[in-house]
Amino acid sequence: MADKSESMNIVIAGHVDHGKSTVIGRLLADTGSLPEGKLEQVKENCRRNSKPFEYAFLLDALKDEQSQGITIDSARVFFKTNKRHYIIIDAPGHIEFLKNMVTGASHAEAALLVIDADEGVQENSRRHGYMISMLGIRQIVVLVNKMDLVDYKQDVFDAIVSEYTEFLSGIDVEAIAFIPVSGMEGDAIAALTDKMPWYSGQTVLESLDNFQKEAPPTDKPFRMPVQDVYKFTKAGDQRRIIAGTVDTGSVTVGEEVIFYPSGKRSTVKTLERFNAPNPEQFSASEAASLTLDQQIYIARGQLAAKAGEPEPSVSERLRVNLFWMGKKPLEPGKDYILKVGTVKEPVQIEKIISVMDASDLSSGQQKDKIEHHDVAEVILQCRHAIAFDTVDLNPSTSRFVLVDDYEIRGGGIIREALPDEDQQMRQRVMQRNLNWAASAVSRERRWERYNQKATLVMVTGKRNVGKKALARAIEQYLFTEGKLVYFMGIANVLYGVDADIKKPGTDQTHRPEHLRRLAEVANIMLDAGVILIVTAIGLTQNELEIIRSVVDSDLIEAIWLGEEPTDIQALHVPNLDNMDHTLETVKAMLQNKGIIFKL
Repeated sequence: MADKSESMNIVIAGHVDHGKSTVIGRLLADTGSLPEGKLEQVKENCRRNSKPFEYAFLLDALKDEQSQGITIDSARVFFKTNKRHYIIIDAPGHIEFLKNMVTGASHAEAALLVIDADEGVQENSRRHGYMISMLGIRQIVVLVNKMDLVDYKQDVFDAIVSEYTEFLSGIDVEAIAFIPVSGMEGDAIAALTDKMPWYSGQTVLESLDNFQKEAPPTDKPFRMPVQDVYKFTKAGDQRRIIAGTVDTGSVTVGEEVIFYPSGKRSTVKTLERFNAPNPEQFSASEAASLTLDQQIYIARGQLAAKAGEPEPSVSERLRVNLFWMGKKPLEPGKDYILKVGTVKEPVQIEKIISVMDASDLSSGQQKDKIEHHDVAEVILQCRHAIAFDTVDLNPSTSRFVLVDDYEIRGGGIIREALPDEDQQMRQRVMQRNLNWAASAVSRERRWERYNQKATLVMVTGKRNVGKKALARAIEQYLFTEGKLVYFMGIANVLYGVDADIKKPGTDQTHRPEHLRRLAEVANIMLDAGVILIVTAIGLTQNELEIIRSVVDSDLIEAIWLGEEPTDIQALHVPNLDNMDHTLETVKAMLQNKGIIFKL
């Protein structure tokens, strides 16, 4: 009997009409995976309709057979051999395959590639081979199907083996085996026949059972993308539970974890399971929930790792290999959404290094856009730094997809983390977070005590538009309302903390460093629970991102005063002609953001 404790995901791919469905149908029939009488029923239906029977018809006939011991949908087929259970993931080249593979929803450990013996190696034969290799699948068996159409000739088989072996070697892949088969006649599917006396190798079923089951990647460094953070308040429950799925490695109580890209660290206090005893350990592929002994702000999209293990990469710039399946070209200068683990990050193509035609491996093409079915090496520029691993160190946390117009259009693997402008600043912030001496009073407790959420309010605009007047008016207004609030003019920082770099004529040169130091001061004030109001001249969105790299982004709000705002995303106040109305508008914004609370 099959070992119910072991299952394996196998992807099957090939050019259109090369016989994938027939091979799958034959596997179901020859492994006894069909409901009783189903094969005969389909054959009888074909006879009544004067249609020649094909094993591919079994898939259509079984799509609704959920109650009869078999589950088939448009992408997956479940069956078993004497050794193990299998999930065959059909990969006709559609975007669903790429999405599932890259996101790990249906991670395949091995692949069957089907090639029609009569038609030979086709464009999709190469394209699918490349895509599967790019996703890190190294156990590949090639099925040369429809041998009955070429009279089972060995020279036809040998020619395909030679041609496709050469192709695979060009992408650094070696097939475990080439098997000549006839899905229609059943040759070499479950047993060898005398029609091919020249072939004495393994059958398809034997090749499946010979695939090596991947061990859970517990020997790799711990990685857990943060899915969400839950807080319970009933009956005085103060737990903040960080939830996610462990990609690799393992974690136990008492181990120190670091969250990237922020660099914040704490020690695991408990491991939690809902309505079940708490486990001793969470390992790769397990849904995990944990609490920390020190409460630190962690948001969805951060990547948890363990102290003392290799760190993930953190950068805004990535060198990647990607496969594009969007109908519209992938173009530099256009915004897309990059999804790595639980991160969703705006991204643009900074540079197209080269484009390769995956059907023939011709490379080195210099193109200004990436078109449907192109494979390319590009540099991606993210809006914010993200945490990830490169494919050579940890394939599961190197895979990504690209979203265009709310649909996944492409995906690939991260090859290298590249330097970016904010790298040095980010390293300083990470070093600060790694060495941060936490207060005995959490910021959440301060928020509850002060009845407010600590926030940095940046009032910006051109010179002489009344920024300080507005900032002081907001401070006075909130103070009167009983809030813990403080106005800090930027000059307080420039001529104090920044005195060593405040030189005549160097303000623009040192502006990024001025903003970083301002943000560091603000970070301390926010940790104390204060609503801090600061003025600055003409902030741009990029400059606001500098501040956000130092201060948690959800603790920053911006107000632009005056006309002709920069590209900054902010509440726009055109003028101060009606200060009372302006203050009510600011108050409403703070209430809507949950910074102060409605009575």
